[in-house]
Amino acid sequence: MTVLFEASFERTLDRLCARLSGSPRSGHLVEAWTFDDARSRRACERRLAERGVSVCIRSAYKPMLHFFLEEVESRDLAAVTVAYPVHPQAPANRFLLEAYPLAALLAGAEVAFRPRADGAFHYDVTLIFKDGRREERRVAAPNRIHTDMAGETSVSPTGWLRLGDGGDGERLETDYEQLFEGAMTAIANHPWTGAEPYFEELSIRAEFPATDEPLGFADEVVSLREALHEDFYFSLLEVFQRKSGRPLGDRGLKPGQIAPDIALSDGAVQVRVELRPLSRGAITAADEPLDAPSLDRAAAPVGDAAIRAGLERIGGEPFEAETRSGRQVLARHVRGSDAAVMISGGQHANETTGVVGALRAASRLAQRPGAHFTVSPLENPDGYALHHRLRAGNPRHMHHAARYTALGDDLEYRNPVEAGPHLNEKAIRLEAERRSGARLHLNLHGYPAHEWTRPLSGYVPRNFAMWTLPKGFFLVMRHHAGWETAAERLLDRVTAHLGTIPGLAARNADQIALYETHAGETGFRIINGFPCLSSLDERSTVPVTLITEYPDETIYGDAFIQGHTAQMETVLAAYEAWQELIVS
Repeated sequence: MTVLFEASFERTLDRLCARLSGSPRSGHLVEAWTFDDARSRRACERRLAERGVSVCIRSAYKPMLHFFLEEVESRDLAAVTVAYPVHPQAPANRFLLEAYPLAALLAGAEVAFRPRADGAFHYDVTLIFKDGRREERRVAAPNRIHTDMAGETSVSPTGWLRLGDGGDGERLETDYEQLFEGAMTAIANHPWTGAEPYFEELSIRAEFPATDEPLGFADEVVSLREALHEDFYFSLLEVFQRKSGRPLGDRGLKPGQIAPDIALSDGAVQVRVELRPLSRGAITAADEPLDAPSLDRAAAPVGDAAIRAGLERIGGEPFEAETRSGRQVLARHVRGSDAAVMISGGQHANETTGVVGALRAASRLAQRPGAHFTVSPLENPDGYALHHRLRAGNPRHMHHAARYTALGDDLEYRNPVEAGPHLNEKAIRLEAERRSGARLHLNLHGYPAHEWTRPLSGYVPRNFAMWTLPKGFFLVMRHHAGWETAAERLLDRVTAHLGTIPGLAARNADQIALYETHAGETGFRIINGFPCLSSLDERSTVPVTLITEYPDETIYGDAFIQGHTAQMETVLAAYEAWQELIVS
Protein backbone atom coordinates (compact mmCIF):
# COMPACT_ATOMS: atom_id res chain seq x y z
CA MET A 1 0.00 0.00 0.00
CA THR A 2 1.16 3.53 -0.81
CA VAL A 3 -0.08 6.39 1.37
CA LEU A 4 -0.68 9.55 -0.67
CA PHE A 5 -2.08 11.77 2.08
CA GLU A 6 -2.92 11.58 5.76
CA ALA A 7 -4.15 14.39 7.99
CA SER A 8 -6.23 15.30 11.02
CA PHE A 9 -8.17 18.54 11.40
CA GLU A 10 -9.28 20.53 14.40
CA ARG A 11 -13.00 20.23 14.83
CA THR A 12 -14.78 23.45 13.88
CA LEU A 13 -17.00 23.37 16.98
CA ASP A 14 -13.94 23.09 19.23
CA ARG A 15 -12.31 25.95 17.35
CA LEU A 16 -15.43 28.08 17.85
CA CYS A 17 -15.53 27.34 21.56
CA ALA A 18 -11.91 28.33 21.97
CA ARG A 19 -12.31 31.52 19.94
CA LEU A 20 -15.53 32.73 21.53
CA SER A 21 -14.93 31.71 25.14
CA GLY A 22 -12.26 34.33 25.66
CA SER A 23 -14.46 37.25 24.66
CA PRO A 24 -18.03 37.04 26.04
CA ARG A 25 -20.44 39.29 24.15
CA SER A 26 -23.13 40.06 26.66
CA GLY A 27 -26.37 40.99 24.94
CA HIS A 28 -25.17 40.04 21.46
CA LEU A 29 -26.16 36.78 19.82
CA VAL A 30 -23.31 35.13 17.93
CA GLU A 31 -24.43 33.09 14.91
CA ALA A 32 -22.46 30.38 13.17
CA TRP A 33 -23.16 27.91 10.37
CA THR A 34 -21.20 24.64 10.34
CA PHE A 35 -21.35 21.16 8.81
CA ASP A 36 -22.33 19.30 11.98
CA ASP A 37 -25.30 17.28 13.15
CA ALA A 38 -27.90 18.88 15.43
CA ARG A 39 -26.77 17.09 18.57
CA SER A 40 -23.18 18.33 18.21
CA ARG A 41 -24.27 21.89 17.49
CA ARG A 42 -26.58 21.98 20.53
CA ALA A 43 -23.81 20.61 22.75
CA CYS A 44 -21.44 23.38 21.59
CA GLU A 45 -24.11 26.01 22.26
CA ARG A 46 -24.48 24.72 25.83
CA ARG A 47 -20.72 24.78 26.40
CA LEU A 48 -20.55 28.40 25.29
CA ALA A 49 -23.64 29.37 27.28
CA GLU A 50 -21.90 28.13 30.43
CA ARG A 51 -19.12 30.61 29.61
CA GLY A 52 -21.48 33.52 29.12
CA VAL A 53 -21.64 33.44 25.34
CA SER A 54 -25.05 33.40 23.65
CA VAL A 55 -24.64 31.59 20.35
CA CYS A 56 -26.86 29.95 17.75
CA ILE A 57 -25.12 27.35 15.58
CA ARG A 58 -27.07 26.44 12.48
CA SER A 59 -26.50 23.91 9.72
CA ALA A 60 -24.55 25.12 6.70
CA TYR A 61 -26.01 22.11 4.85
CA LYS A 62 -29.66 22.56 3.81
CA PRO A 63 -30.24 25.63 6.06
CA MET A 64 -33.82 26.17 4.88
CA LEU A 65 -34.82 22.65 5.86
CA HIS A 66 -33.05 22.91 9.22
CA PHE A 67 -34.76 26.23 9.96
CA PHE A 68 -38.09 24.41 10.02
CA LEU A 69 -36.71 21.35 11.77
CA GLU A 70 -35.06 23.33 14.57
CA GLU A 71 -36.65 26.77 14.88
CA VAL A 72 -40.33 26.51 13.90
CA GLU A 73 -43.16 24.57 15.52
CA SER A 74 -44.50 23.17 12.28
CA ARG A 75 -47.68 21.73 13.79
CA ASP A 76 -48.95 25.28 14.42
CA LEU A 77 -48.57 26.41 10.80
CA ALA A 78 -51.46 27.11 8.45
CA ALA A 79 -49.48 28.39 5.47
CA VAL A 80 -45.87 28.95 4.42
CA THR A 81 -44.41 30.95 1.55
CA VAL A 82 -40.73 30.61 0.71
CA ALA A 83 -38.99 33.00 -1.67
CA TYR A 84 -35.73 31.40 -2.74
CA PRO A 85 -32.71 33.01 -4.44
CA VAL A 86 -31.84 32.40 -8.08
CA HIS A 87 -28.11 32.88 -8.53
CA PRO A 88 -26.80 33.49 -12.06
CA GLN A 89 -23.93 31.00 -11.58
CA ALA A 90 -26.09 28.16 -10.27
CA PRO A 91 -29.01 26.15 -11.70
CA ALA A 92 -32.24 28.13 -11.44
CA ASN A 93 -33.81 25.56 -9.11
CA ARG A 94 -30.69 25.06 -6.97
CA PHE A 95 -32.03 26.70 -3.79
CA LEU A 96 -35.47 25.21 -4.33
CA LEU A 97 -33.86 21.76 -4.44
CA GLU A 98 -31.91 22.58 -1.28
CA ALA A 99 -35.20 22.97 0.61
CA TYR A 100 -36.31 19.41 -0.25
CA PRO A 101 -38.35 17.63 1.19
CA LEU A 102 -39.84 20.56 3.09
CA ALA A 103 -43.17 20.46 1.25
CA ALA A 104 -43.76 16.89 2.46
CA LEU A 105 -42.72 17.65 6.04
CA LEU A 106 -45.18 20.57 6.18
CA ALA A 107 -48.05 18.49 4.83
CA GLY A 108 -50.56 20.06 7.24
CA ALA A 109 -49.98 23.57 5.86
CA GLU A 110 -50.33 25.25 2.49
CA VAL A 111 -46.82 25.59 1.09
CA ALA A 112 -45.76 27.79 -1.81
CA PHE A 113 -42.30 28.38 -3.26
CA ARG A 114 -41.47 31.26 -5.55
CA PRO A 115 -38.19 32.41 -7.11
CA ARG A 116 -36.74 35.70 -5.94
CA ALA A 117 -35.37 38.08 -8.54
CA ASP A 118 -31.93 38.34 -6.91
CA GLY A 119 -29.27 35.81 -6.00
CA ALA A 120 -28.52 36.99 -2.46
CA PHE A 121 -27.76 34.05 -0.21
CA HIS A 122 -30.89 33.97 1.91
CA TYR A 123 -34.51 32.83 1.82
CA ASP A 124 -37.44 35.10 2.65
CA VAL A 125 -40.06 33.15 4.58
CA THR A 126 -43.62 34.08 5.48
CA LEU A 127 -45.19 32.01 8.26
CA ILE A 128 -48.92 32.13 8.91
CA PHE A 129 -50.00 30.28 12.04
CA LYS A 130 -53.34 28.65 12.78
CA ASP A 131 -54.06 31.25 15.45
CA GLY A 132 -53.73 34.04 12.90
CA ARG A 133 -50.21 35.18 13.70
CA ARG A 134 -47.96 36.14 10.80
CA GLU A 135 -44.16 36.26 10.85
CA GLU A 136 -41.63 37.35 8.26
CA ARG A 137 -38.27 35.64 8.59
CA ARG A 138 -35.01 35.86 6.67
CA VAL A 139 -33.11 32.57 6.63
CA ALA A 140 -29.44 32.84 5.73
CA ALA A 141 -27.95 30.33 3.29
CA PRO A 142 -24.19 30.97 3.39
CA ASN A 143 -22.49 30.09 0.10
CA ARG A 144 -19.25 30.84 -1.67
CA ILE A 145 -18.46 31.24 -5.36
CA HIS A 146 -15.35 29.26 -6.17
CA THR A 147 -13.54 27.18 -8.76
CA ASP A 148 -14.16 23.53 -7.93
CA MET A 149 -11.93 20.51 -8.52
CA ALA A 150 -13.25 20.16 -12.06
CA GLY A 151 -12.09 23.68 -12.87
CA GLU A 152 -15.71 24.84 -13.05
CA THR A 153 -17.34 27.76 -11.22
CA SER A 154 -19.56 26.48 -8.41
CA VAL A 155 -21.82 28.08 -5.84
CA SER A 156 -21.46 25.89 -2.76
CA PRO A 157 -22.61 25.95 0.87
CA THR A 158 -19.92 27.02 3.31
CA GLY A 159 -19.39 27.71 6.99
CA TRP A 160 -20.09 31.23 8.27
CA LEU A 161 -19.62 33.29 11.42
CA ARG A 162 -21.54 36.41 12.44
CA LEU A 163 -20.40 37.98 15.71
CA GLY A 164 -23.59 39.86 16.53
CA ASP A 165 -22.18 43.29 15.79
CA GLY A 166 -24.59 44.04 12.96
CA GLY A 167 -22.20 43.05 10.19
CA ASP A 168 -22.68 40.49 7.47
CA GLY A 169 -20.18 38.14 9.00
CA GLU A 170 -17.35 36.20 7.37
CA ARG A 171 -16.67 32.83 5.84
CA LEU A 172 -15.72 30.16 8.36
CA GLU A 173 -13.74 27.41 6.63
CA THR A 174 -15.01 24.31 8.38
CA ASP A 175 -13.36 20.99 9.16
CA TYR A 176 -15.71 19.36 6.62
CA GLU A 177 -14.43 21.62 3.86
CA GLN A 178 -10.79 21.33 4.96
CA LEU A 179 -10.89 17.54 4.96
CA PHE A 180 -12.34 17.47 1.44
CA GLU A 181 -10.02 20.12 0.01
CA GLY A 182 -6.93 18.63 1.62
CA ALA A 183 -7.50 15.12 0.30
CA MET A 184 -8.67 16.25 -3.12
CA THR A 185 -5.70 18.57 -3.61
CA ALA A 186 -3.22 15.85 -2.63
CA ILE A 187 -4.76 13.40 -5.12
CA ALA A 188 -4.99 15.97 -7.92
CA ASN A 189 -1.35 17.02 -7.40
CA HIS A 190 0.04 13.50 -7.21
CA PRO A 191 2.39 12.76 -10.15
CA TRP A 192 0.22 10.14 -11.84
CA THR A 193 2.14 8.40 -14.59
CA GLY A 194 1.28 6.14 -17.49
CA ALA A 195 -2.07 5.64 -19.13
CA GLU A 196 -5.44 4.57 -17.77
CA PRO A 197 -5.95 2.81 -15.43
CA TYR A 198 -3.70 4.68 -12.97
CA PHE A 199 -4.24 2.40 -9.96
CA GLU A 200 -6.09 -0.67 -8.76
CA GLU A 201 -7.93 0.88 -5.82
CA LEU A 202 -7.72 4.49 -4.65
CA SER A 203 -8.92 4.33 -1.04
CA ILE A 204 -10.13 7.46 0.76
CA ARG A 205 -10.83 6.53 4.38
CA ALA A 206 -12.30 9.48 6.27
CA GLU A 207 -13.72 9.77 9.76
CA PHE A 208 -16.19 12.49 10.59
CA PRO A 209 -18.36 12.99 13.72
CA ALA A 210 -21.81 13.52 12.18
CA THR A 211 -24.64 11.05 12.72
CA ASP A 212 -27.26 10.52 10.04
CA GLU A 213 -30.58 12.18 10.85
CA PRO A 214 -33.70 10.48 9.38
CA LEU A 215 -36.46 12.96 8.53
CA GLY A 216 -39.37 10.65 9.28
CA PHE A 217 -40.54 10.79 5.69
CA ALA A 218 -40.04 8.01 3.13
CA ASP A 219 -36.32 7.15 2.89
CA GLU A 220 -35.13 10.74 3.36
CA VAL A 221 -32.23 11.43 5.69
CA VAL A 222 -29.76 14.24 6.31
CA SER A 223 -26.37 12.60 5.99
CA LEU A 224 -23.27 14.76 5.86
CA ARG A 225 -21.10 11.64 5.58
CA GLU A 226 -23.03 10.24 2.63
CA ALA A 227 -22.82 13.62 0.90
CA LEU A 228 -19.05 13.64 1.46
CA HIS A 229 -18.75 10.20 -0.15
CA GLU A 230 -20.68 11.42 -3.19
CA ASP A 231 -18.61 14.59 -3.54
CA PHE A 232 -15.33 12.72 -3.21
CA TYR A 233 -16.28 10.11 -5.78
CA PHE A 234 -17.64 12.32 -8.52
CA SER A 235 -15.03 15.04 -7.95
CA LEU A 236 -12.29 12.44 -8.38
CA LEU A 237 -13.86 11.19 -11.60
CA GLU A 238 -13.71 14.79 -12.82
CA VAL A 239 -10.08 15.18 -11.75
CA PHE A 240 -9.10 12.11 -13.76
CA GLN A 241 -11.30 13.08 -16.70
CA ARG A 242 -9.32 16.32 -16.91
CA LYS A 243 -5.99 14.50 -16.54
CA SER A 244 -6.92 12.10 -19.35
CA GLY A 245 -8.09 14.89 -21.63
CA ARG A 246 -11.63 13.60 -21.59
CA PRO A 247 -14.74 15.80 -21.34
CA LEU A 248 -16.41 16.10 -17.94
CA GLY A 249 -18.90 13.30 -17.49
CA ASP A 250 -17.16 10.91 -19.88
CA ARG A 251 -18.24 7.44 -18.71
CA GLY A 252 -15.50 5.70 -20.65
CA LEU A 253 -12.82 6.96 -18.23
CA LYS A 254 -10.85 4.07 -16.67
CA PRO A 255 -8.86 5.48 -13.74
CA GLY A 256 -9.23 2.39 -11.54
CA GLN A 257 -11.59 1.74 -8.63
CA ILE A 258 -12.21 4.84 -6.48
CA ALA A 259 -13.39 3.90 -2.98
CA PRO A 260 -14.36 6.64 -0.50
CA ASP A 261 -15.36 5.17 2.88
CA ILE A 262 -16.71 7.80 5.27
CA ALA A 263 -16.95 6.42 8.80
CA LEU A 264 -18.62 7.89 11.88
CA SER A 265 -16.10 9.01 14.51
CA ASP A 266 -16.58 10.01 18.14
CA GLY A 267 -15.07 13.44 17.49
CA ALA A 268 -12.04 12.97 15.29
CA VAL A 269 -11.87 14.59 11.85
CA GLN A 270 -9.29 12.78 9.77
CA VAL A 271 -8.58 11.24 6.39
CA ARG A 272 -6.12 8.76 4.91
CA VAL A 273 -5.64 8.32 1.15
CA GLU A 274 -3.76 5.30 -0.10
CA LEU A 275 -3.33 3.03 -3.10
CA ARG A 276 -4.40 -0.57 -2.51
CA PRO A 277 -4.65 -3.76 -4.53
CA LEU A 278 -8.12 -4.69 -5.73
CA SER A 279 -10.23 -6.89 -3.49
CA ARG A 280 -10.82 -10.34 -4.96
CA GLY A 281 -12.89 -12.14 -2.35
CA ALA A 282 -16.34 -13.67 -2.58
CA ILE A 283 -19.45 -11.55 -2.11
CA THR A 284 -21.33 -12.88 0.91
CA ALA A 285 -24.66 -12.03 2.50
CA ALA A 286 -25.90 -13.02 5.94
CA ASP A 287 -29.00 -14.87 4.71
CA GLU A 288 -27.34 -17.17 2.14
CA PRO A 289 -27.91 -19.61 0.59
CA LEU A 290 -31.43 -18.79 -0.57
CA ASP A 291 -33.86 -21.31 -2.04
CA ALA A 292 -36.39 -20.23 -4.67
CA PRO A 293 -39.19 -19.10 -2.30
CA SER A 294 -36.65 -17.22 -0.16
CA LEU A 295 -35.32 -15.34 -3.21
CA ASP A 296 -38.86 -14.03 -3.70
CA ARG A 297 -38.66 -12.67 -0.15
CA ALA A 298 -35.08 -11.34 -0.29
CA ALA A 299 -35.15 -8.21 1.86
CA ALA A 300 -31.61 -7.02 1.08
CA PRO A 301 -29.01 -7.36 -1.68
CA VAL A 302 -27.99 -11.01 -2.13
CA GLY A 303 -24.51 -12.47 -2.47
CA ASP A 304 -22.64 -14.93 -4.66
CA ALA A 305 -24.27 -18.08 -3.30
CA ALA A 306 -27.81 -16.87 -3.99
CA ILE A 307 -26.89 -15.70 -7.50
CA ARG A 308 -25.20 -18.99 -8.37
CA ALA A 309 -28.09 -21.00 -6.92
CA GLY A 310 -30.59 -18.89 -8.85
CA LEU A 311 -28.74 -19.49 -12.11
CA GLU A 312 -28.59 -23.22 -11.43
CA ARG A 313 -32.36 -23.31 -11.03
CA ILE A 314 -32.80 -21.46 -14.32
CA GLY A 315 -30.71 -24.04 -16.15
CA GLY A 316 -29.73 -23.54 -19.77
CA GLU A 317 -26.19 -23.20 -21.09
CA PRO A 318 -23.72 -21.32 -18.87
CA PHE A 319 -21.39 -18.68 -20.25
CA GLU A 320 -19.26 -16.09 -18.50
CA ALA A 321 -16.79 -13.22 -18.70
CA GLU A 322 -14.00 -12.15 -16.36
CA THR A 323 -13.63 -8.83 -14.55
CA ARG A 324 -10.45 -6.90 -13.88
CA SER A 325 -10.15 -8.50 -10.43
CA GLY A 326 -10.70 -12.02 -11.78
CA ARG A 327 -14.30 -12.36 -10.59
CA GLN A 328 -16.73 -14.04 -12.99
CA VAL A 329 -19.72 -12.45 -14.69
CA LEU A 330 -22.13 -15.39 -14.83
CA ALA A 331 -24.87 -15.84 -17.40
CA ARG A 332 -27.22 -18.47 -18.81
CA HIS A 333 -28.72 -19.07 -22.25
CA VAL A 334 -32.06 -20.86 -22.35
CA ARG A 335 -32.79 -21.86 -25.95
CA GLY A 336 -36.31 -22.10 -27.32
CA SER A 337 -38.64 -21.24 -30.18
CA ASP A 338 -39.75 -17.81 -28.85
CA ALA A 339 -38.32 -14.48 -30.03
CA ALA A 340 -35.15 -14.15 -27.96
CA VAL A 341 -34.75 -11.53 -25.23
CA MET A 342 -31.62 -10.48 -23.30
CA ILE A 343 -32.08 -9.81 -19.55
CA SER A 344 -29.40 -8.09 -17.45
CA GLY A 345 -29.02 -6.50 -14.03
CA GLY A 346 -26.32 -4.94 -11.91
CA GLN A 347 -24.62 -2.82 -14.59
CA HIS A 348 -24.50 -0.15 -11.91
CA ALA A 349 -23.80 -2.32 -8.91
CA ASN A 350 -25.33 -0.10 -6.21
CA GLU A 351 -28.70 -0.52 -7.98
CA THR A 352 -29.54 -3.85 -6.43
CA THR A 353 -33.21 -4.71 -6.99
CA GLY A 354 -32.48 -5.54 -10.64
CA VAL A 355 -30.15 -8.37 -9.62
CA VAL A 356 -32.91 -10.19 -7.74
CA GLY A 357 -35.59 -9.15 -10.23
CA ALA A 358 -33.62 -10.63 -13.14
CA LEU A 359 -33.16 -13.95 -11.34
CA ARG A 360 -36.81 -14.17 -10.34
CA ALA A 361 -38.05 -13.31 -13.83
CA ALA A 362 -35.69 -15.74 -15.56
CA SER A 363 -36.68 -18.52 -13.16
CA ARG A 364 -40.31 -18.09 -14.19
CA LEU A 365 -39.53 -17.77 -17.88
CA ALA A 366 -37.53 -21.00 -17.76
CA GLN A 367 -40.78 -22.83 -16.99
CA ARG A 368 -42.46 -21.44 -20.10
CA PRO A 369 -42.58 -23.80 -23.11
CA GLY A 370 -40.47 -22.41 -25.95
CA ALA A 371 -38.83 -19.71 -23.83
CA HIS A 372 -35.71 -18.18 -25.39
CA PHE A 373 -33.58 -15.75 -23.39
CA THR A 374 -30.21 -14.97 -21.90
CA VAL A 375 -29.83 -13.68 -18.35
CA SER A 376 -26.80 -12.07 -16.69
CA PRO A 377 -28.16 -10.90 -13.32
CA LEU A 378 -24.93 -9.23 -12.11
CA GLU A 379 -22.88 -7.61 -14.86
CA ASN A 380 -20.57 -5.73 -12.50
CA PRO A 381 -19.41 -8.03 -9.66
CA ASP A 382 -16.36 -5.87 -8.79
CA GLY A 383 -18.61 -2.89 -8.13
CA TYR A 384 -21.06 -5.15 -6.29
CA ALA A 385 -18.27 -6.40 -4.01
CA LEU A 386 -17.34 -2.80 -3.18
CA HIS A 387 -21.00 -2.05 -2.48
CA HIS A 388 -21.23 -4.94 0.00
CA ARG A 389 -18.05 -3.73 1.67
CA LEU A 390 -19.22 -0.14 2.02
CA ARG A 391 -22.71 -1.13 3.18
CA ALA A 392 -21.20 -2.91 6.18
CA GLY A 393 -20.48 0.46 7.78
CA ASN A 394 -23.15 2.64 6.17
CA PRO A 395 -26.07 0.48 4.99
CA ARG A 396 -28.32 3.47 4.25
CA HIS A 397 -25.89 5.34 2.02
CA MET A 398 -26.12 5.34 -1.79
CA HIS A 399 -22.45 4.46 -2.36
CA HIS A 400 -22.12 5.60 -5.94
CA ALA A 401 -18.46 4.55 -5.84
CA ALA A 402 -19.86 1.04 -6.46
CA ARG A 403 -21.68 2.24 -9.58
CA TYR A 404 -18.88 1.55 -12.07
CA THR A 405 -16.44 -1.31 -12.61
CA ALA A 406 -13.00 -1.86 -11.07
CA LEU A 407 -11.58 -0.17 -14.17
CA GLY A 408 -13.62 2.87 -13.13
CA ASP A 409 -15.83 3.01 -16.23
CA ASP A 410 -19.47 2.39 -17.03
CA LEU A 411 -19.35 -0.95 -18.84
CA GLU A 412 -22.09 0.09 -21.28
CA TYR A 413 -19.78 2.82 -22.60
CA ARG A 414 -16.81 0.48 -23.07
CA ASN A 415 -16.04 0.43 -26.77
CA PRO A 416 -15.21 -3.15 -27.85
CA VAL A 417 -12.98 -1.90 -30.67
CA GLU A 418 -10.90 0.29 -28.33
CA ALA A 419 -11.04 -1.92 -25.22
CA GLY A 420 -7.94 -3.96 -26.03
CA PRO A 421 -7.16 -6.16 -22.99
CA HIS A 422 -9.97 -4.52 -21.01
CA LEU A 423 -13.10 -5.87 -22.70
CA ASN A 424 -13.88 -7.78 -19.49
CA GLU A 425 -17.51 -7.38 -18.37
CA LYS A 426 -18.65 -5.99 -21.71
CA ALA A 427 -17.96 -9.41 -23.28
CA ILE A 428 -21.02 -10.85 -21.53
CA ARG A 429 -23.40 -8.67 -23.56
CA LEU A 430 -21.63 -9.34 -26.82
CA GLU A 431 -21.79 -13.07 -26.20
CA ALA A 432 -25.45 -12.92 -25.13
CA GLU A 433 -26.35 -11.18 -28.38
CA ARG A 434 -24.21 -13.52 -30.48
CA ARG A 435 -25.76 -16.61 -28.93
CA SER A 436 -29.39 -15.52 -28.97
CA GLY A 437 -29.76 -13.04 -31.80
CA ALA A 438 -32.03 -11.07 -29.45
CA ARG A 439 -33.55 -7.86 -30.73
CA LEU A 440 -34.76 -6.73 -27.28
CA HIS A 441 -32.57 -6.06 -24.26
CA LEU A 442 -34.23 -5.67 -20.84
CA ASN A 443 -31.69 -3.78 -18.73
CA LEU A 444 -32.69 -3.48 -15.05
CA HIS A 445 -31.48 -0.38 -13.21
CA GLY A 446 -32.23 1.75 -10.17
CA TYR A 447 -31.44 5.18 -8.76
CA PRO A 448 -31.40 6.92 -5.34
CA ALA A 449 -34.39 6.42 -3.06
CA HIS A 450 -33.53 9.68 -1.31
CA GLU A 451 -31.94 12.99 -2.21
CA TRP A 452 -28.50 12.92 -3.84
CA THR A 453 -26.25 15.98 -3.39
CA ARG A 454 -22.67 17.20 -3.82
CA PRO A 455 -22.56 20.00 -1.23
CA LEU A 456 -18.96 21.15 -1.77
CA SER A 457 -19.19 21.25 -5.58
CA GLY A 458 -22.32 23.23 -6.32
CA TYR A 459 -24.81 21.02 -4.44
CA VAL A 460 -26.55 19.61 -7.55
CA PRO A 461 -24.71 16.54 -8.97
CA ARG A 462 -23.09 17.67 -12.22
CA ASN A 463 -24.38 15.71 -15.26
CA PHE A 464 -26.89 13.90 -13.03
CA ALA A 465 -29.30 16.71 -12.11
CA MET A 466 -32.37 14.74 -13.19
CA TRP A 467 -31.48 11.99 -10.68
CA THR A 468 -31.11 14.18 -7.60
CA LEU A 469 -34.63 13.43 -6.26
CA PRO A 470 -36.84 10.31 -6.37
CA LYS A 471 -39.63 10.43 -8.96
CA GLY A 472 -41.15 6.97 -8.96
CA PHE A 473 -40.57 3.84 -11.02
CA PHE A 474 -40.06 4.85 -14.62
CA LEU A 475 -38.94 3.38 -17.90
CA VAL A 476 -36.38 4.51 -20.47
CA MET A 477 -36.77 3.23 -24.03
CA ARG A 478 -33.94 3.40 -26.56
CA HIS A 479 -34.53 2.20 -30.10
CA HIS A 480 -33.02 2.18 -33.56
CA ALA A 481 -34.60 3.86 -36.57
CA GLY A 482 -37.54 1.82 -37.83
CA TRP A 483 -38.31 0.35 -34.41
CA GLU A 484 -40.30 3.25 -32.95
CA THR A 485 -43.73 1.66 -33.38
CA ALA A 486 -42.66 -1.56 -31.67
CA ALA A 487 -41.00 0.44 -28.87
CA GLU A 488 -44.13 2.54 -28.26
CA ARG A 489 -46.41 -0.48 -28.21
CA LEU A 490 -44.05 -2.22 -25.82
CA LEU A 491 -44.12 0.74 -23.42
CA ASP A 492 -47.91 0.79 -23.50
CA ARG A 493 -48.21 -2.94 -22.79
CA VAL A 494 -45.63 -2.97 -19.99
CA THR A 495 -46.95 0.10 -18.16
CA ALA A 496 -50.52 -1.22 -18.41
CA HIS A 497 -49.37 -4.37 -16.63
CA LEU A 498 -47.38 -2.45 -14.00
CA GLY A 499 -50.52 -0.47 -13.23
CA THR A 500 -52.11 -3.67 -11.90
CA ILE A 501 -49.48 -3.99 -9.13
CA PRO A 502 -51.12 -2.71 -5.91
CA GLY A 503 -49.78 0.63 -4.73
CA LEU A 504 -47.10 1.08 -7.41
CA ALA A 505 -48.82 3.77 -9.49
CA ALA A 506 -49.94 5.61 -6.34
CA ARG A 507 -46.35 5.72 -5.02
CA ASN A 508 -45.29 7.04 -8.41
CA ALA A 509 -47.85 9.83 -8.24
CA ASP A 510 -46.76 10.90 -4.74
CA GLN A 511 -43.06 11.00 -5.64
CA ILE A 512 -43.66 12.83 -8.92
CA ALA A 513 -45.76 15.48 -7.20
CA LEU A 514 -43.04 16.17 -4.63
CA TYR A 515 -40.38 16.16 -7.34
CA GLU A 516 -42.27 18.77 -9.33
CA THR A 517 -42.65 20.95 -6.22
CA HIS A 518 -38.91 20.94 -5.46
CA ALA A 519 -37.33 20.52 -8.89
CA GLY A 520 -39.82 21.50 -11.57
CA GLU A 521 -41.23 19.53 -14.47
CA THR A 522 -39.93 16.00 -14.91
CA GLY A 523 -39.92 16.18 -18.69
CA PHE A 524 -41.39 12.67 -18.88
CA ARG A 525 -44.43 11.38 -20.67
CA ILE A 526 -46.85 9.58 -18.38
CA ILE A 527 -48.07 6.32 -19.90
CA ASN A 528 -50.69 4.44 -17.88
CA GLY A 529 -49.49 6.23 -14.73
CA PHE A 530 -45.76 5.62 -15.30
CA PRO A 531 -43.20 8.22 -16.41
CA CYS A 532 -41.38 7.21 -19.59
CA LEU A 533 -38.58 8.51 -21.79
CA SER A 534 -38.24 7.22 -25.32
CA SER A 535 -35.55 8.22 -27.81
CA LEU A 536 -33.76 7.23 -30.99
CA ASP A 537 -30.41 5.79 -29.87
CA GLU A 538 -28.25 3.52 -31.99
CA ARG A 539 -25.24 3.05 -29.71
CA SER A 540 -26.29 -0.50 -28.92
CA THR A 541 -26.27 -3.19 -31.59
CA VAL A 542 -29.56 -4.50 -30.14
CA PRO A 543 -32.31 -2.42 -31.80
CA VAL A 544 -34.63 -2.07 -28.78
CA THR A 545 -33.50 -1.58 -25.17
CA LEU A 546 -35.92 -1.13 -22.29
CA ILE A 547 -34.24 0.27 -19.16
CA THR A 548 -36.00 0.18 -15.80
CA GLU A 549 -35.30 2.83 -13.17
CA TYR A 550 -36.54 1.88 -9.70
CA PRO A 551 -35.74 4.15 -6.70
CA ASP A 552 -33.87 1.37 -4.91
CA GLU A 553 -30.55 2.70 -3.61
CA THR A 554 -30.68 2.32 0.20
CA ILE A 555 -33.99 0.44 0.53
CA TYR A 556 -34.48 -2.75 2.56
CA GLY A 557 -37.23 -4.96 3.91
CA ASP A 558 -40.66 -4.77 2.31
CA ALA A 559 -39.54 -1.82 0.18
CA PHE A 560 -36.75 -3.94 -1.31
CA ILE A 561 -39.16 -6.81 -2.00
CA GLN A 562 -41.56 -4.41 -3.72
CA GLY A 563 -38.65 -3.14 -5.81
CA HIS A 564 -37.44 -6.48 -7.15
CA THR A 565 -41.03 -7.59 -7.66
CA ALA A 566 -41.62 -4.57 -9.90
CA GLN A 567 -38.41 -5.39 -11.78
CA MET A 568 -39.52 -9.00 -12.26
CA GLU A 569 -43.01 -8.02 -13.41
CA THR A 570 -41.50 -5.61 -15.95
CA VAL A 571 -39.41 -8.39 -17.48
CA LEU A 572 -42.32 -10.84 -17.62
CA ALA A 573 -44.69 -8.27 -19.15
CA ALA A 574 -42.09 -7.12 -21.68
CA TYR A 575 -41.22 -10.69 -22.68
CA GLU A 576 -44.88 -11.59 -23.22
CA ALA A 577 -45.61 -8.41 -25.16
CA TRP A 578 -42.49 -8.87 -27.32
CA GLN A 579 -43.65 -12.28 -28.52
CA GLU A 580 -46.90 -10.80 -29.75
CA LEU A 581 -45.28 -7.70 -31.26
CA ILE A 582 -42.71 -9.69 -33.22
CA VAL A 583 -45.33 -12.13 -34.53
CA SER A 584 -47.70 -9.33 -35.52
